[in-house]
Amino acid sequence: METMRMGRMGVWLLALLLSSSTWAGSREEIDAEVRQALKEFRQHTSAGHELSQKAAGMLVFPSVVKAGIGVGGEYGEGALLVGGKPAAYYNIASASIGFQLGAQARSMIVLFMTENALAKFRKSEGWKAGVDGSVALATLGAGGSIDTETAKKPIIGFIFSNKGLMYNLTFEGSKITKIER
Repeated sequence: METMRMGRMGVWLLALLLSSSTWAGSREEIDAEVRQALKEFRQHTSAGHELSQKAAGMLVFPSVVKAGIGVGGEYGEGALLVGGKPAAYYNIASASIGFQLGAQARSMIVLFMTENALAKFRKSEGWKAGVDGSVALATLGAGGSIDTETAKKPIIGFIFSNKGLMYNLTFEGSKITKIER
């Protein structure tokens, strides 16, 4: 009986978390949050900022909230920047099952380092990390540098909080979908 109640609570939390009407930000709200996230990104990693200057496009999710009680999920909204300007708006969502309790928010940035990688992303109806494109998760080495092999990948991802870059996280299984704003 207790397991069923926890499962129902988890499903309710997941539905609330993934409800697009709960998160529906305007263009202006998303743009302001993206600018703030980029400012924090520059503070956490100058190497990442340098890579972003070379990217064909940059997908910025200022706040991706992950929560769960047995059943979990994550959701966030952001913008694709091309030439430093918003070109389109997207959401990111995923679900998970297993032991989990709590919630956390983090920022996610995906750099499309080649025009080809960016074009494939923009043509997709719903892009799934790990299926439609492999995202190399950036970690910092000595002196704040990014691993040279990671820096050569066509798609590079960064996950960070207000405390800096986060490790042992992944983009795999996250679905990214274009939204109208």
